[in-house]
Amino acid sequence: MPKAKLAGIEIEIDEDGFIQEPEKWSKEVAEDLGKEESSIQPMTEDHWRLVNYIRDYYLKFGVAPPVRMLCKQNKFELKYLYEMFPKGPAAGACKVAGLPKPTGCV
Repeated sequence: MPKAKLAGIEIEIDEDGFIQEPEKWSKEVAEDLGKEESSIQPMTEDHWRLVNYIRDYYLKFGVAPPVRMLCKQNKFELKYLYEMFPKGPAAGACKVAGLPKPTGCV
């Protein structure tokens, strides 16, 4: 499996760049993933709110939250999610949050 150097440490990633060692995820890793994913520099308070919500939901339920829930719970319009994460909430935000690639994500 390929590796990437994120936040100064080597982390296994899949072919799409999703980390495979979730225990190595940190705020610094998320920032590096954000830079690679969609040139997010620096991550704003809204980025962090979304990333933390996704991560907390995943740790509680074992799956990524539905996009509709992301919008409703965070009071974000879907269009805004795509402005923050141009590749979308699944391919972008979930990657930055350190989740495995969500099912149905192409």
